Amino acid sequence: MMPVARAEQPVADFDALVREHQAMVFSLAYHVLHDRALAEEVGQEVFLNLHRNLATLQSAAHVLFWLRQATIRRAIDETRRRRRQPQVELEKVAEPAIGPAERDPMLSETLRRLIAVLPEDARAVMVMRYQEDLDPSEIAELLEMPLATVKSHLHRSLAVLREKLVRRGLGDR
Repeated sequence: MMPVARAEQPVADFDALVREHQAMVFSLAYHVLHDRALAEEVGQEVFLNLHRNLATLQSAAHVLFWLRQATIRRAIDETRRRRRQPQVELEKVAEPAIGPAERDPMLSETLRRLIAVLPEDARAVMVMRYQEDLDPSEIAELLEMPLATVKSHLHRSLAVLREKLVRRGLGDR
């Protein structure tokens, strides 16, 4: 069992927490930012903040929740700070030119590119749902947004992605 952080008992092995969660933190940051160096930087900041706040975390589940929330928030803040958000409506964004999809890796790459153009909140919801396999209620709690908003992001994002895939001949109507 992972060590538990309590105000009266510091975690003995912070390194173990970092090793256990670093891939998840990097992956979340990368899928929101689409920049390896920036995702690594965000990950370092998240773990630095974890170290500072470790005494306030009460269980392994609390640590995981805190890391996910801190990572998504920090990545979204970084996206906004660097002004990487799309300035046009998603439906008006030109589709990247690709060759015919002959195998699943192309479909995966196409989906990755399409998800990359989603606004940061919608992108964060999609990553949390389909990469982290969190329920909409868990996503709502993590991102501190209404459950209906999470569901709306999912519904709209999936509809847009489905339509773009159909236009490319990669999806079914």
